Amino acid sequence: MKFILGKKLGMSQIYDEKGDVIPVTVIEAEPNTITQVKTKEKDKYDAIQVGYGKRKEKNISKPQKGHFKDLGSFAVLREFRLDRKGRTSRGQEQEAIDDKLVIGQKIDVSAFTPGDIIKVMGFTKGKGFQGVVKRHGFHGMPASHGAHSVLRHAGSIGQRFPQHTLKGMRMPGRMGHDKFTVRGLKVAATDKENNLLAIKGAVPGNKGSLIAIQTQ
Repeated sequence: MKFILGKKLGMSQIYDEKGDVIPVTVIEAEPNTITQVKTKEKDKYDAIQVGYGKRKEKNISKPQKGHFKDLGSFAVLREFRLDRKGRTSRGQEQEAIDDKLVIGQKIDVSAFTPGDIIKVMGFTKGKGFQGVVKRHGFHGMPASHGAHSVLRHAGSIGQRFPQHTLKGMRMPGRMGHDKFTVRGLKVAATDKENNLLAIKGAVPGNKGSLIAIQTQ
């Protein structure tokens, strides 16, 4: 199983051996540091915790400093769940977990090879507070016959009985910035010197957002 944290730089394109254009998303994945190894015997589940990025030491709490020890000052901590039997949650065969993973070990883009099938986890672009037309695709009210002031209104949100709005009614509200996972993507190219990873296709999130990459 392979995993790494990175930052989305944006989209680009590369050419394969046949000269065909391949759209790719470029991820900057600086070396991650393993900060904790969790096991079923001690923590009730198997996982690897990694640290990514840098943060000023004054912004790190005392418990975090004790947890990091001399490994560094990390901006982000994330866990990757592992299966010691080498199977995914859906029961599919998978590469067995390396039991030699230890605290302080570095993980970089060289762990991935072109052709690896991966899943990418990130957060979608935040849209803020939006109305029903943008958020849910409502058509809105008529644009003529005196209805100009309610063109983008939602219309009725209830009825005479019961005397309250039903749960789940589509209404205005916060839109975007939701955790989203894309499966079945493929690694197109790697660049260890510049810590870059090119993934075929699009991945969730805006430029500069945190991306978690993991083999399926």
